Amino acid sequence: MNTMFRGKGWSFGFRSTIMLYFIILIVLPIVGIYTQSFSLGWIPFWESVSEPLAWKAVLLTVKLAVIATLLNMFLGTMIGWVLVRYRFPGRRLLNSLVDLPFALPTAVGGLMILLLLGPNSLVGGLAEKIGIEIVFHEPAIVVAMLFVTFPFVIRAIQPLLEEMDKSEEEAAYTLGATRAKTFFSVIFPTMLPGILSGAMLAFSRGIAEFGAVVLIAGNIPGKTLIAAVYIFGEIESSNPQGAAAVSVLLLTLSFFILWTVNLIQARRTGQ
Repeated sequence: MNTMFRGKGWSFGFRSTIMLYFIILIVLPIVGIYTQSFSLGWIPFWESVSEPLAWKAVLLTVKLAVIATLLNMFLGTMIGWVLVRYRFPGRRLLNSLVDLPFALPTAVGGLMILLLLGPNSLVGGLAEKIGIEIVFHEPAIVVAMLFVTFPFVIRAIQPLLEEMDKSEEEAAYTLGATRAKTFFSVIFPTMLPGILSGAMLAFSRGIAEFGAVVLIAGNIPGKTLIAAVYIFGEIESSNPQGAAAVSVLLLTLSFFILWTVNLIQARRTGQ
């Protein structure tokens, strides 16, 4: 059976199927977006991108995605460290729950945040009493981005910690290094590529979020309207060229992030 699948005919068929799948589901849609965005020429494209509401939506999206990414880097590093280095009751359950945002529809995540932090909830009510407004404001968008990007940093650093040679850490302790110095001199450099690649993937996912955000952002133009919701509104307004122009900005940024992640991983593996 293995010999049959290794034959030239089977090998060519598998490669052709994979390439066809890749072209139809990935390459053609990307080419279609770029073609649509420039279909009327460079000037209409620039007018669509520089339109005040579009520009504000993109800048707001990037700003809030950066905030969510920084929080993810800090929280994800701590959680990944605890899950790998400590043993405690419920650890396996917590480790399995890390991937929950990948399994849940993002709209369900948005509804969960709305019920937890909304004005009629306990947390939302207490926040309003002290002058903090969450739902239908920027903090709600950050929380939604945190929820959907939560696993990236954790899952990126866990294998690095598990594969780390503990003899280097023990040698540092033997030479008199403190725990803090050992962490920042030996452990943190090992974790850093995972932190950076996970953070960039989280940022890329954050700028593309729609389902969780649309329920809790309020979608106020110029204030809480993010790029993904703006694109949806342009489609609803029968302006596919304007929607494609903003999509190209996000897509190009995602390509740059993906290239950077691959570069970091290649340097880490020495390829």
